[in-house]
Amino acid sequence: MIQVLENSMIVAHGGFEVKMDSIDNSYELADNYSLRGRVFGKLREDILLGKYKDMEELKEVVIGKELGVSRTPVREALRQLELEGLVTIIPNKGAYVTGISDKDVNDIFMIRSYLEGLCAAWACEHITEEQLEEMEESVFLAEFHAKKGHFEQVVELDNKFHKTLYHACGSRVLSKLLVDYHHYAQKVRKVNLSEEKRAKHSILEHKRIVEAIRNKNVKAAEEYAHDHIMESINRMHLAEAEEE
Repeated sequence: MIQVLENSMIVAHGGFEVKMDSIDNSYELADNYSLRGRVFGKLREDILLGKYKDMEELKEVVIGKELGVSRTPVREALRQLELEGLVTIIPNKGAYVTGISDKDVNDIFMIRSYLEGLCAAWACEHITEEQLEEMEESVFLAEFHAKKGHFEQVVELDNKFHKTLYHACGSRVLSKLLVDYHHYAQKVRKVNLSEEKRAKHSILEHKRIVEAIRNKNVKAAEEYAHDHIMESINRMHLAEAEEE
């Protein structure tokens, strides 16, 4: 039986309840809670979602006013963005958006597909029952919200599904790599999860992954996780073609 209380956004199913406002889709480290970390996160998200044009100048004063902060955390965030290759800082001139090209996006998804497959394979050995249940909850709730057209919640649940999978692989190194790549996939993920048909395909792929992991089918888990990432970029290209 399913119960949904719209005001509190609680979904109950099979004896458990999940409060939607408790879903944590933050992938930042402890630095996420610092002022610099929050400015960095916002700027990176805006760059990856295409808010800024290639080689557009990022002015410290303007950004500081927009975010309600001084120039210092903005300057520090820009330096970190330069380390990630998203910004170029030219001495005595300013900071300019480098962004990522279409080829970069395709390269990221190709690399991520193999890492995600490895992650799912390792999760077959290391995942806990609690983590399995979290992934299954994410799939169930994503199905529910996709039907309702609540695509912001679907994106949050997609974040939660992948975050749980990364933690379940038993490797901090692999988890950190995948978290970084997950950030770079934001634009593609939002396109894939903003329409019911595409969202349903993604959710079905999640369901296959978690079933394979629960059954400790290493080969299937690796294959499904790899294919899920490749299908994501394919759906993105199809969506772009439909808009032309």
